[in-house]
Amino acid sequence: MRTQSSAIAPIGIAVSDRPGTSVGTLQAALGVAAFSLTFPATAWGLEGFGPWSLVAVRSVLAALIAGGCLLALRVPLPGRRHWAGLAVVGAGVVLGFPLLTTLALQTSTTAHAAVVVGLLPLTTALFSALRVGTRPSRTFWIAALVGAAAVVAFTVQQSGGTLTTADLYLFGALLICAAGYTEGGRLARVMPGWQVVGWALMLCLPLSVPAAAVALSYEPVQLTWHGVTGLLWVAAGSQFLGLVVWYRGMAAIGIPKASQLQLAQPLLTLVWSVLLLGEHLTVAAPLTAAAVLVCIAVTQRARG
Repeated sequence: MRTQSSAIAPIGIAVSDRPGTSVGTLQAALGVAAFSLTFPATAWGLEGFGPWSLVAVRSVLAALIAGGCLLALRVPLPGRRHWAGLAVVGAGVVLGFPLLTTLALQTSTTAHAAVVVGLLPLTTALFSALRVGTRPSRTFWIAALVGAAAVVAFTVQQSGGTLTTADLYLFGALLICAAGYTEGGRLARVMPGWQVVGWALMLCLPLSVPAAAVALSYEPVQLTWHGVTGLLWVAAGSQFLGLVVWYRGMAAIGIPKASQLQLAQPLLTLVWSVLLLGEHLTVAAPLTAAAVLVCIAVTQRARG
């Protein structure tokens, strides 16, 4: 993210700036914390499930939670004109990003993935500029290119001078998730953001249910504590509940303040990778994450 992804800010929502409150700030911070745990939870999930099973079952469980909420609140079906956009959100946020990042995490560390996917806000901003025809300032483009160059240099250096298959998965995840976030941001102007995610999950259910059945029949499953906990977190925490508190917080304190909180997400993931997975960070990882954080802050200021 988020996705997100996710994953870092899943699917933007158009709201006006409002006076900040302590409750809103807490809700937005909880959303960021939920998204920052996605990669470590995925690594745990892979201890008990195959990559395809983990992604498919994750999508099914999240869809069941979302469907229950939509049904309980009697949310009407979106208009026919919105379903194409929801399909893009589903392809990018519900299926594409989780699948590609999960495949990458089979061989990549969560710290490495967190730094690479830290580019997602910049990638999403580029897709948004192309989609809605905005013209960002020169400062925006310079900061975006510097951030991208820092991540590419880090990736090549960490991979011994060449890009690995995991790196290709991660860069692909950036592109497909950015497309989903951009389309979701457009839809979130006409419906609450959590409903965008909820309907995208429901739209993918006819694919995720048979995919889960097939994957579980071919991939071995070990119901370890780590595996089950990781699965439940990426399904309920990352894919749905994290989005709910994130959007509620963003609506309460406004997009600019919430975005500033989200800048900490890649660095939080680095912390979780050490505490939960026992990974050893190289000096380059936190330095590159900090550099990307600065570049994102500059692009946000330039856009403002």
